[in-house]
Amino acid sequence: MPSNNVIRGTRIGSAPERFDQRTEPAPRRPVVYWCRHEHRVEFLIAAEAETPASWDCPRCGEPAGPEPGNPPGRQRAEPYKTHLAYVQERRTPEEGEALLAEALAALRRRRGRA
Repeated sequence: MPSNNVIRGTRIGSAPERFDQRTEPAPRRPVVYWCRHEHRVEFLIAAEAETPASWDCPRCGEPAGPEPGNPPGRQRAEPYKTHLAYVQERRTPEEGEALLAEALAALRRRRGRA
């Protein structure tokens, strides 16, 4: 049974319809960085783009710099904070008690224990 689908057998967005419509990629240049563990990190960046001061090494996660003998210092690792720690930074204990009392009152109202 024939279908009326005119794009049957093609992938939408895969390539231009005509060869002369294809575009050239933007000019790129290689950039090389080294981390403290002497890992070489190389990637391509747009020719007109500004080179970042540091880049994270994909092998060890340490920051890498453009000079092989002078990599950037180790990043200071932030300790893991729980949700409660973030809440305690934003609220005073008095505000926390008031919010808790309000939430408990709303819960008791919903359950019919006013």
